[in-house]
Amino acid sequence: MDNKQYLTFRLHDWQYGIEAPLVQEIFPLPELTLIAEAPAEIMGILNVRGQIVPMVHLDLLQGNLLKDCQLSDYVVLLQWEGLQIGLVVHQVTEVLELSAETIETELSAELLGNLNPTLTTGIAKGDSGHIILLEPKTLIRQPDLLLTFIWDVQSQLDGMAELPISEVETELKRDASESEEEHLEAEITSNFYDLYSPNSTLEERELFHQRAETLKPLVETSKTTDQLTTLAVFSFGEDYFGMDLGLVKEFTDISNLTPIPCCPKHIVGNMNLRGEIVTLVDIRKTLNLPTPPIKVGAQVVVVQVGDIAAGLPVDRVWEMAYLNSDELNHFPSDLSDVGEQYLQGTAVFEEKMLRVLDLPRLFTEGGLIVNEEA
Repeated sequence: MDNKQYLTFRLHDWQYGIEAPLVQEIFPLPELTLIAEAPAEIMGILNVRGQIVPMVHLDLLQGNLLKDCQLSDYVVLLQWEGLQIGLVVHQVTEVLELSAETIETELSAELLGNLNPTLTTGIAKGDSGHIILLEPKTLIRQPDLLLTFIWDVQSQLDGMAELPISEVETELKRDASESEEEHLEAEITSNFYDLYSPNSTLEERELFHQRAETLKPLVETSKTTDQLTTLAVFSFGEDYFGMDLGLVKEFTDISNLTPIPCCPKHIVGNMNLRGEIVTLVDIRKTLNLPTPPIKVGAQVVVVQVGDIAAGLPVDRVWEMAYLNSDELNHFPSDLSDVGEQYLQGTAVFEEKMLRVLDLPRLFTEGGLIVNEEA
């Protein structure tokens, strides 16, 4: 069966999906820099660790007015045929595995609503309703022109690499005002809020700005940005954890739960996931965390560690994030009560401590595997 994984998200009243292998990163929407000569579907640009990434929005791609951007919005960073773009969405939901048989390619106006059919490859039926599957190549119109646009902005940024990063936009503005060329010379405007978020408060605008600043590289650490690990971030109560995204098969909810007799308490039970039986394993006790009851409807991270496939119930799945190896810290002395031996280290996530799990070690040394021969 030809199955594909899709990252699903919501925009307005619709649920969408994009092929998961195209997704590079997910993060909260930051302040964008607007470029007057950008293609019409481009909201603006974002400096992501020294790389210029254009931002697109489905409303603009269809020639519609863009509704107000909110602090709760997200950017899904996509890589398609050598191009990086950011897609602005309202809410990222989960990763689903869909078979070709579940996807309708004959699209009716009733199912599509007002969406341009050229933006889609089909519609799938999910547990929470229809999922409109997006066509990546239609999200990037005129790729040659877009590449030239990115190159022009990037070359200016590279040319100012010796400047403090806070002076880059000021320098770009000055260059644009002095330039008389009609080529794409990055005429910077400063009305992100006036155009896209006019109702945001001063405090919200400051948060938008801080998010943009944290995505920019420091000059002295920019050479290490190719040493990044992608993490899936989730939480138990107020404690945030990350695990290697390469070990994650999908994110889902507990829709059914069958207890298993005579098993240790950390074996929650079995869940039927589209015909596959997945055993749910509670890792909280191993990490010395509180263990309130796990109920149907809770979120689950389905992982594959070697020959072991399991579902890990969590309180909340947050997003994917990049971690530079230099950002992984030694353990603070107060971590002895949260399973320090099963952590690779700690980092900062959304101004909170992020504990990075050593998932293979947790499974092999944490007493989570049940010996079926016993």
